[in-house]
Amino acid sequence: MNIGIISDTHSYLDERISHHLQDSDLILHAGDVGDVSVLDQLDALAPTKGVYGNIDSTVIRVRLPEWELLDLEGVKILIIHIAGAIGRYNEKCRALIIEHNPTVLICGHSHILKVSRDDKFNLLHINPGAAGRHGFHKVRTLLKVRAENGSLKDLQVIELGPRSAKSVD
Repeated sequence: MNIGIISDTHSYLDERISHHLQDSDLILHAGDVGDVSVLDQLDALAPTKGVYGNIDSTVIRVRLPEWELLDLEGVKILIIHIAGAIGRYNEKCRALIIEHNPTVLICGHSHILKVSRDDKFNLLHINPGAAGRHGFHKVRTLLKVRAENGSLKDLQVIELGPRSAKSVD
């Protein structure tokens, strides 16, 4: 299963994002969607699941939960927008990790691309960075990965271009 992972679009989706996610079997959005049209455009590419973020309106919050637990090809994934840093998860995230024991945690909010192992909770912590044009990040990013036989494989970091302009090849 080919999975696209995106976050912090803040109402912005350009042709490069669509280009890179068009071969996805599933798209995961880790919050701060912005305008509901972003979800509609992503859904047109592939089924889209995700969570709402702190900037998302009630329109988004009706469509997406605060957190989501998925089993994708034997990989247990917890998605929440605001998780906190490895070793300093916020109370909500820590409780969800303890209760559900995911193998992967996907979050957003920080706009900082990060893929790192959390040995304390035995999980892979993934933040795809920010794909939108609002925030302090300099380069817009998303991730692609394949879930297969209980593990994630072939993780790709996609740089979409500078935050302040449309992306380039």
